[in-house]
Amino acid sequence: MDALKKRILSGKIDPVYFFTGPESYIKEELGGLLKAALFPSPEEAAYNTTLLYGQDLTLGELASKASEYPMFTEKKLLIVRQFDKIKRTGPKEQQKHHEEKFAAYIANPGEFTVLVLECDSNDKKELDKSPFRELKNFRTDFPVIRNPDLFATERAKAAGWEFEPEALKLLAAYVQPSSREIAGEIDKIILYASSKRQGNTIKAADIYDCVGISKTYNVFELEKAVASRNLRLSSGISIMIMDREGQKEGLGSIVRYLTTFFMRLWKLSAPAVRQLPPAEIARILGMYGKQEFFVRNYLGYTGAFSPEQTVSAMLALRETDAALKGLIPYPDERFLLLRLMQKLLG
Repeated sequence: MDALKKRILSGKIDPVYFFTGPESYIKEELGGLLKAALFPSPEEAAYNTTLLYGQDLTLGELASKASEYPMFTEKKLLIVRQFDKIKRTGPKEQQKHHEEKFAAYIANPGEFTVLVLECDSNDKKELDKSPFRELKNFRTDFPVIRNPDLFATERAKAAGWEFEPEALKLLAAYVQPSSREIAGEIDKIILYASSKRQGNTIKAADIYDCVGISKTYNVFELEKAVASRNLRLSSGISIMIMDREGQKEGLGSIVRYLTTFFMRLWKLSAPAVRQLPPAEIARILGMYGKQEFFVRNYLGYTGAFSPEQTVSAMLALRETDAALKGLIPYPDERFLLLRLMQKLLG
């Protein structure tokens, strides 16, 4: 994504872009960059940008619109969202004609049009079919963010800020792994932190204040209680999290966080991994940037759970997650939580 941004900012604009995956915020951001690169003013950008939706037009109609010359400028921007839902009507012969017309345009796109096609799916089997396969050379994937801490670090860095290790861990634990959510929280946190003091470091206190996390009852403290195998404290912190965030939502956050926690312990159960340099261990554990600071913590946690206990814990977390998704009946979330803690630490 960074390379694509640099190309756009340097004025190297391609005639076609095919963005796939669920991260709509990043696609919208790139669309904004294209507008700024193509047009000298917001007014001209608004006048020469057309937003369409796949379900409202056929491939043939799309090719025709892309082939139309702009009225009063050298370039026009045509954005098609939900391109994976492109209209397919009429007999097969007509649909084939639309596909051929679209393929012909993509093979020789107009110099006066920048065509941006957005597809919510990134299913490889679907993308190997027509008309998506014709777009292979223009395709950029934006899958669900797997490392929110890395995305948050890069986002803050682009704004001239950096996280303290604990602050980054708190943000990654409590914010949904979505580019839109993370970017919004970081903008809010930076505005708050810059109004309080000089400097460009985001501290844990900023996360507590802005994201609304209790300094005592949060998953960061829960991790410490679980690592010390304190059943009573772990259950108490969990209940307070659920009371604050909502029973189902809070328990969902706990399950996601502890699944990551025990998955990392499982990876560290291999002696060969524990003997690697800290930076390499961090990479294996999916910890990036400032999160490497916590490798030593996890190495210390390995003594609290045997490999068998770790596997058992992951199975218990999987069962609780299935219940929350409606696959297994349960009386209420508090019962689920206490049963989970008993299986983890009892």
